[in-house]
Amino acid sequence: MDVSNSNTVSTKQERIAELARKAPEMALTSLSRHMDLDWLREAFQRTRKDGAKGIDGQSAQDYAENLEANLQSLLDRAKSGDHYKAPPVRRVFIPKGDGKSLRPLGIPTFEDKLLQRAVVMLLEPLYEQTFLDCSYGFRPRRSAHQALQEIWKQLMSMGGGWVLDADIRQYFDRIDHGHLREILSHRMRDGVVKRLIGKWLNAGVWEEGGITHPETGSPQGGVISPMLANVYLHEVLDVWFEKEVKPRLQGRAFLIRFADDFIMGFEWLSDAQRVREALPKRFQRFGLELHPDKTKMVDFRMPRNPQGPGAKGPGSFDFLGFTHHWGKSMKGKPVIQRKTAKGRFSRAIKRMGEWMRKAMHLPVEVQHKMLRRRLLGHFNYYGITGNSKSLVRYHWVVINLWKKWLSRRSRKARLTWEAMKRLLKRFPLPPPIATHSELRRTANP
Repeated sequence: MDVSNSNTVSTKQERIAELARKAPEMALTSLSRHMDLDWLREAFQRTRKDGAKGIDGQSAQDYAENLEANLQSLLDRAKSGDHYKAPPVRRVFIPKGDGKSLRPLGIPTFEDKLLQRAVVMLLEPLYEQTFLDCSYGFRPRRSAHQALQEIWKQLMSMGGGWVLDADIRQYFDRIDHGHLREILSHRMRDGVVKRLIGKWLNAGVWEEGGITHPETGSPQGGVISPMLANVYLHEVLDVWFEKEVKPRLQGRAFLIRFADDFIMGFEWLSDAQRVREALPKRFQRFGLELHPDKTKMVDFRMPRNPQGPGAKGPGSFDFLGFTHHWGKSMKGKPVIQRKTAKGRFSRAIKRMGEWMRKAMHLPVEVQHKMLRRRLLGHFNYYGITGNSKSLVRYHWVVINLWKKWLSRRSRKARLTWEAMKRLLKRFPLPPPIATHSELRRTANP
């Protein structure tokens, strides 16, 4: 990796960010002048090299064989107007989280991914000065765990409340191109960047030998798509909630958004009901719709006397893979706790079992190395304070699955638990530890 090239790009990005901070109401018109060969080289470094191929069948390795000439050609075509033709994205379908339905995924060509990355590198320092603190998804130095921690802090400070658990129906397919262009123009009027974004929106989708041109949407899978999705909801939801909704409420309220997933918390039921009625109308203006079956209001007030006769405990809600519910601290006080959501846990076990079946005949050393990576990935995400039971359970189920599939390698003798324990001493698995522990963070700030 060329460090000097990376430093050059970082310096240019800081200039964009500084200008955006100084002129928060101004639309920048000369972003693309920063995009040169050094910029594209850095974009190439930041673009995934192992992704699926687009409709041209070209891999990252193919593109790199004549990298300098390819980058120069791309730069010339991107800046010269009509010479750059955005190819259609190849559409595939992947299983959704429920395991029953499929989600469309667009796969651009590698060159398109590279150019989209270059444009994201231009837009990111601009919009990072504009985006609000309530937004966490697909932003630098922000994470799902930060969003989860903010939800915990907000609800604990209010003593619970009413949670609007919302779901936008087919969000990425419903983004209105006209509204998106207008929203982009509030902060960005660079002709080259606007033209490229327009080409990507109109490039079309290749599926089963035919090309369609949807009038709305931003194909999931494109590098530019998360940025455009954030820009759209920043205006449609975040700014509206902060500037128009909150000043009219009686009690405290907050919004936490991660890409197109968001929740709202309210101190008072009357406030929650008013926003619940206004939100669909707001979305309808911009071509969006709340999912009627997946959007719900949750009574999440702090339990007062959950052990009393006929008492009904508060509800729970799922967000970013965790079920949020009320429990008791070690001192016996009500506290919000999080555990792995039931659906996420089941899917994780199912994927692990499917992988073990396919890897059954690999050497145990190879299985162990791959299994460690998968377990660490699970613990690194779900390993938060209060989720130890789910982590321990997952760890135990994985060990049982490993024993099951190792036993099927031979029809002569099944693996006993004594033999499995000896194997685990030779090939130990990562322990189910809360990686994101509040106790550990407090002890080592």
